Amino acid sequence: MASKMLFRANEILESTHVPFWGKDAFQYFQSDILSEENPFPCILGVEGFKKDLLRFSFVTTPYNYQDIRNAALALKEYIDTFKTIGRYTSFVLFFKPEHKERSMEEYETMFWDTLTFLHQIDQKKWPQDIPKDPKDPLWEFCFHGEPIFVVCNTPAHSLRKSRKSRGFMITFQPRWLFEGMTGDSKMGQHVQKVVRDRLKTYDDVSAHPELGWYGQQENREWKQYFLHDNNNYTIGQCPFKLKRSEQHGRKKSLY
Repeated sequence: MASKMLFRANEILESTHVPFWGKDAFQYFQSDILSEENPFPCILGVEGFKKDLLRFSFVTTPYNYQDIRNAALALKEYIDTFKTIGRYTSFVLFFKPEHKERSMEEYETMFWDTLTFLHQIDQKKWPQDIPKDPKDPLWEFCFHGEPIFVVCNTPAHSLRKSRKSRGFMITFQPRWLFEGMTGDSKMGQHVQKVVRDRLKTYDDVSAHPELGWYGQQENREWKQYFLHDNNNYTIGQCPFKLKRSEQHGRKKSLY
């Protein structure tokens, strides 16, 4: 019988399938997202947690095939059901905290490796309506046929506390969550204002200049996935690697 991989918040602390380190990481996460003294900036995440719309999974490391396969199975199970859960749902993937310290750059590499590994074992094709080039403002990471906005949290973050976590952590938010939420809509403007206001007091650094709205010509979604403490730090090219079976533009044989 397969072990349970996907958990609701109220199952975690009593479950025998969640390791001790996972329960500790979850409690750290819970205290942050439910803090009334220092409100967490992502109001959609806070609302989702309060309404029991978030789902969680726990794996050891992205550099072990069985672990990344388990992460993919949990993410697939979530994607198969997320539209029945509720509008503010998200999937949070916890990795076991390490004893050694890693730099921000090391965690950034780990993050993009994880997305690439998940993509490599994804059994569904990339959605036809989502560009495959991260330079396109309509590009988004996709898994199991769904475009997903991705957020990475790490222990290396210090100034950008909204991206700090007990261990390496990735949150997956289906693009469906944000339907009707744009920079021109009342809902979008309200969410943006509340988030920006909270970031001013929550973080010890100003809001990152790459934060923007999906689809806007100047916006690139991948640049928002992993934010450094330093607002001036940039990488010129998206590290995500599209698998060969999805690549286009190969030269035709002359024979």
